[in-house]
Amino acid sequence: MDLRNSDALIVVDVQNDFLPGGALGVPGGDRVVDPINRVMPLFGYVVGTRDWHPREHPHFQEHGGVWPFHCLQDTPGAQFGPGLNAGAFHHVVSKGTDPASHGYDAFEANDLAARLRSRGISRVFVCGLATDYCVRATALASSAEGFETVLLTDAIAAVNVNPEDEDRALGEMRAAGIAFAKTSDLRPAAA
Repeated sequence: MDLRNSDALIVVDVQNDFLPGGALGVPGGDRVVDPINRVMPLFGYVVGTRDWHPREHPHFQEHGGVWPFHCLQDTPGAQFGPGLNAGAFHHVVSKGTDPASHGYDAFEANDLAARLRSRGISRVFVCGLATDYCVRATALASSAEGFETVLLTDAIAAVNVNPEDEDRALGEMRAAGIAFAKTSDLRPAAA
């Protein structure tokens, strides 16, 4: 798949709390780091997203939600994983900061879509953690915003609270017209 100058990469939530050993570690989540690092230099615009929750967020079990505390603002768990080349990000989107939103979707309540359009972006590649939550929500929102959307299937991993969650998420994305590719399929944009 030949990349174009109008492509962007969104790297979703590769944070310590979502990596193995973290507060909400995704099984095998650390396997996404190498393919992501490998393809980031191929893109002229790379967006990193992060969960950045206040402690009082209704997302958490202590406040009536379903999740244990994770990715609390300004904590080590909220930092990008140590192996991830976060220095390659051109922009960072903080999600889940508003108690009115769970923050799964990187496009919700911010200027990301407008920022991408202002750069002439028409196609968005999505990777990161976790397939069945924030990756799914971000890819679906990208498509709904009118961007051609591609999921990098070897650079994602799922929580799988229920064993079928990943398959369900992939099916939903496929049904929404999201294309699937592997990082090894990507070829640099022509100069």
